[in-house]
Amino acid sequence: MKIDFAKLTYQYNLYKNEIDEAIAKVLNHGKYIMGPEINELEEKLCEFTGSKNAVTCSSGTDALLLAMMALDVKEGDEIITTPFTFIATAETIALLKAKPVFVDIDETTYNIDPKKIEEKITSKTKGIISVSLYGQPSDLDEINKIAKKHNLFHIVDGAQSFGATYKQKAEVHNCDIYTTSFFPAKPLGCYGDGGAVLTNNDELAQKMKMLRVHGQNKRYHHKYIGLGARLDTIQAAILLVKLKYYKKDLKLRQEVANKYSEKLKMKSEKIILPFVKEDRTSAWAQYSIRVNNRDELQTKLKEAGIPSAVHYPMPLHLQECFSYLGYKKGDFPVAEKVSKEIMSLPMNPYLNDEEIEYIAKKVGEFAQ
Repeated sequence: MKIDFAKLTYQYNLYKNEIDEAIAKVLNHGKYIMGPEINELEEKLCEFTGSKNAVTCSSGTDALLLAMMALDVKEGDEIITTPFTFIATAETIALLKAKPVFVDIDETTYNIDPKKIEEKITSKTKGIISVSLYGQPSDLDEINKIAKKHNLFHIVDGAQSFGATYKQKAEVHNCDIYTTSFFPAKPLGCYGDGGAVLTNNDELAQKMKMLRVHGQNKRYHHKYIGLGARLDTIQAAILLVKLKYYKKDLKLRQEVANKYSEKLKMKSEKIILPFVKEDRTSAWAQYSIRVNNRDELQTKLKEAGIPSAVHYPMPLHLQECFSYLGYKKGDFPVAEKVSKEIMSLPMNPYLNDEEIEYIAKKVGEFAQ
């Protein structure tokens, strides 16, 4: 058996006629930049999440930049975040000449540990960026209490979590700005790069709308130094089709995750399974397990036709590009431990029972 990790082509073929028609419509009206599908998608994103505002943009990375620029992050500001995430979370802080300040993670959820945040706050701290890793929100209430106490902003990097909930609400209702990514392999993905920022703050939303078009408040009049960070109209058209089916996809992702957990629990006690807290849901961007023999297991699975991935093999504080921050091995022991053991199994809404059983069987055979 040969397993497809994300089944992107399979999904395209499910909705092929609608997607092709949506793309053709854009090609026929010719408004490839900021065409009518952009506004329509932003309205639909607001409907889906209950957010007052949605601003689409060119990537999840640019979404983070837009959020911090709107919140006036400046050179020398300190932004607290997690070292166990994709580099974009901290890279965008550094690009604005602010300083990433890392805090270790909770070993059960792999998200930032709120109990360790307050000790890192200084007079230069401007905000906190939590990351909803693998699709599960962080402990947002605890983080918001700290942010409010110290007059800090709170951005949620939800590149992997669009559609997840925290206490039955979308994450946008538990932060100043929520950012997400529409990278093709994300739970809601387009066919290129794409992203969005969502907020209930009208002033921040208006500023981000200007920032994504070079800071313009009207054509050739620039209020801010901004970015060329618009979402392509064709990508918006694709997302409009896929968003119609997204609630169903999220339900199917949850079912796949449940089946994985049920079967893997029976296969081996040596596997640490994902844990989602009771007051939230996950979008299941990844289904990530921990084992002691990751490299060997990945090799064995590959031989059996099963792809896998590691998100993420090296915490950010140990990356060469962040050496100037002065961190060293051992500074964040939980993140370092998890990074050596974590691996992601194929995850998509279309894995069938036979495939899940086969993957679980092989993982159970080889895991140590």
